[in-house]
Amino acid sequence: MFKKISYALGLILFIIFAFIILKNANLNTFIDTIENRTFDLRQSILINQGHKKASDDIVIVAIDDATYEYILDTYGEWPLPRDIYANIINYLEKQSPKSVVFDLMFVKSLKSKNQADEALINAFKKYNNIFTSMNFDNQSADLRVPPDLPERMSIEVKNNSKIDFSQLTFKNCRLILEGILKASSNIGIINVSRSDDGILRKMPLVVKYKDKFYPQLALRVGLNYLGETQTNFEIDKHSNFIIGNRKIYLDDDGSAILNWYGPAGTYTYIPMYQLIKAVKGEKTELDYNFTNKIVYFGTTAASLFDIKTVPTGKIYPGVEVQATYVNNIIDNNFIRKVNKGYTIALSILLALLIASVVTRVSSAFAASMMSLSTYLIYILIAYYAMKYENLWLELIYPLIFSIGAFTVAYIVKYLIKSRDFEQQYILATTDGLTELYNHRYFQEQIRMQVEQAKRYSSNFSLIIIDIDFFKKFNDTFGHQSGDAVLRQVAQTLKKNVRATDIVCRYGGEEMSIILPNTSKDEAFSTAQKICERVASKKFKLTGDKETHVTISLGVATFPFDGDTASAIIESADKRLYTAKNSGRNQVK
Repeated sequence: MFKKISYALGLILFIIFAFIILKNANLNTFIDTIENRTFDLRQSILINQGHKKASDDIVIVAIDDATYEYILDTYGEWPLPRDIYANIINYLEKQSPKSVVFDLMFVKSLKSKNQADEALINAFKKYNNIFTSMNFDNQSADLRVPPDLPERMSIEVKNNSKIDFSQLTFKNCRLILEGILKASSNIGIINVSRSDDGILRKMPLVVKYKDKFYPQLALRVGLNYLGETQTNFEIDKHSNFIIGNRKIYLDDDGSAILNWYGPAGTYTYIPMYQLIKAVKGEKTELDYNFTNKIVYFGTTAASLFDIKTVPTGKIYPGVEVQATYVNNIIDNNFIRKVNKGYTIALSILLALLIASVVTRVSSAFAASMMSLSTYLIYILIAYYAMKYENLWLELIYPLIFSIGAFTVAYIVKYLIKSRDFEQQYILATTDGLTELYNHRYFQEQIRMQVEQAKRYSSNFSLIIIDIDFFKKFNDTFGHQSGDAVLRQVAQTLKKNVRATDIVCRYGGEEMSIILPNTSKDEAFSTAQKICERVASKKFKLTGDKETHVTISLGVATFPFDGDTASAIIESADKRLYTAKNSGRNQVK
């Protein structure tokens, strides 16, 4: 019964623990932050093992520090005149790239460079594989009136999931060149999704503006690479964004979790100044074939401030984030995170397994090692799930639940063991018939009282009791009645002494009382009271019979009647026999 109560108590404690964990918003935010770091660690390990290989079809033309210096030295200003981009596009198109993508925003017409802007616009009109970017924001209408965008920029998305896209809904945007907006539909959004710790682990596939969905730049580029021409999309009830026969899992805010291929510099980088020189016919080290490549243009120079922090590095160019994003679309390589419900269920299952180990294994060290091994096995499963299935199994909730279960199980186990120890101790020190302390315990206590009395120069007394004519009583009424009388006499003794006094069954019908810090007169008085109470009491026998019994008592006090345990016992015993020989039912 006690075990069942202990297990029920443990279960209640664990439920309260789990409830506190799950309902504390700040704690959940903290846990999610740590969980994100475990994701970063797993991604870094996988990268170091060379598990994933970046696509050779993606090349980055970087406006790096060298290019920025070249531009300032050659043109004296930044941004570049836009006809230079037009000339680069024309140069690249001779090699038939798959797409040319600008992770740059061509905003506002440069008044002194109208012809340069027109050259870039004409390039967008001429080629259907040129892509550029735009950004949404939440600037006040006092700064700029939220503009209407061309219908062809948006896409249809049927949302059957619980994602409301509230975190990816924007109130305003900064327009790029009107001529590009009119000339091309290959315009994508480059808004990002950062976690609470500022690290970029995921990117939106679509964002909302004026109740319409607009695709990410990388999504447009990826669809072009795959030859997908669809403009109507669906998000199923499981939060999967459907592209043809591909499913891209979206996180709670509507973003896709990226699978990373390496640190900064994973992709082929070409400094843009080499392309500019090649276009101008100048001597350059450029030796690269752009045929069927996705050519991404973006800034990597520190002074141009397009640097992100990602799981694989604190300094990661924004253009390489876009390249990684496209790479995920090409490989269908996005991470799928197990939803919170399954995570909690898995955490509880792991917790129950560990609790079972703790309660069943007797050795504390073995139970601890087995529990630790169980969680380490789960970590390995989570690691290989990400490695081979792109599945993000959370580690922190299972760890917290496991620690909670381990702790609660040990508390329950301690309670049960304490109870078992207490019961074993009672069995070892208690007489089964009278429920008094047994003779072995009496011997231990009498020796202890002698030692304490000697140490503190105090005294104590001993009373030895014998039920008068008990053998004759047994012969007359039977042993069952005799046992009943023994039990009732024992209870009478316990009720008429102090809580500190030790009542024991000495043997047969004999009982004893050790009275700590008690003088001879006090002990004699107590013995006389007990003698009278027993004599006046009616004792119930089997068959509803009642009878009177009497007892004889012998009293001895340390150190007056002996200075050793055996001497005190012998003295009390002699006085007991004196009482019996003097007519019984008395104290000597």
